[in-house]
Parts: sequence; structure tokens; C-alpha cells
Amino acid sequence: MSDINLEVLYFENGGPQNTDKALEIAKKSAEKFGIKEIVIASTTGMTAQKAKNIFDLKKYKLIIVTHSYYFGGTDKRQEFPEELIEDLRKEGLIVFSATHAFGSVERSLRMSLKQWAPVEIMAKYLRTNFSQGTKVCMEIATMVADAGLISNLDDDIICVGGTGRGADTVCLIKPNTTSLFHQLRVKAILAKPL
Repeated sequence: MSDINLEVLYFENGGPQNTDKALEIAKKSAEKFGIKEIVIASTTGMTAQKAKNIFDLKKYKLIIVTHSYYFGGTDKRQEFPEELIEDLRKEGLIVFSATHAFGSVERSLRMSLKQWAPVEIMAKYLRTNFSQGTKVCMEIATMVADAGLISNLDDDIICVGGTGRGADTVCLIKPNTTSLFHQLRVKAILAKPL
């Protein structure tokens, strides 16, 4: 592969106000690199709904990754309305909910014992030194790989994540599973907050 000159957008601030622009960058990048699988984090469904209006679902496979069930505690089953999940699936999107790759049991140990473990330390490092969205992009890439939702792990994907709500980060990633996380490659960060 020859050298590539990329345009990167750095948002002054992270957050949902960047969602439309981030999704446009994701689509433009998918077209540029011939990528058909787009993985998007969506907590409440707002980003997923915007994405389905930007990407042609006959041309692209949209995989929406929600928070896991009971993510915020046992009093709320799912932050993403379950009726909306069903509607999006009927429209052809894949909506996926699973244990967060960079959290899982370690999050419980941190919260109950006030003890940090290696995977959560790595997640904190990525959030702090790159951006929350960069951490999310890497995490959802491994989650969908583990679930078999990526057609071919040799093919690059576009991942979209954000800071809290909405989208503000777009990454070109060669995905891999959690057990082979050391082989995952963030090939390019196409947009992120400063």
C-alpha cells in the first residue's frame, strides 16, 4: 500500500453536537476506503437513527452497539428503547448489546473493592490520553468481532464512538477479538475531540 494523505477533523469539544459531522466523516471515509461495515456506538438510539439516514442500508452493513443491559444499575433494564431496537432491526440494522469488553467483571471489582485491574486501567489510559470515543471505537471493534458480526477480520471497518452521548470520534480499524486484542490496529483516527 502506498502512502495515504488523510484529512483529520479535531473537534474543539467532545459531545453530541458533533454527531452529524462525525457520521458524515464516517461515510466519506467508508466510501474512500471501500469499507462496507460500519460499527457505531449508540446509548439511547439517537446516533443510530441519524446513521440510518446517512448510510444507504443496501450498500452498508450498520452494526449498532448499545450499552449492556443494566449498565447503569439494576433499576433500568436498557437505556436504548427496546421498541426502537426492534424497529431498527426491521429496517436492516444490526443492534447488538453485550458485556463491555473493557469493563466486565473488572468494573464490579473496581466499584465494590475500590481496586483497579489491568483492563480498566488500560481503558482509563485510552480515555484520558486519546479520547473517550477512541476507547469506545477500540472496544466496540472487539465486541463485534467476538460476536461474529464482522464478515472478515482481515478487512478494515469504520468505528464511530463518542464522549457520553452522541458521536465525536471516527476510527479506521483492523478489528480483532478480545483474546487477540494485541493484534487490533487503529489504522487512522479520522475525527476526535482535542
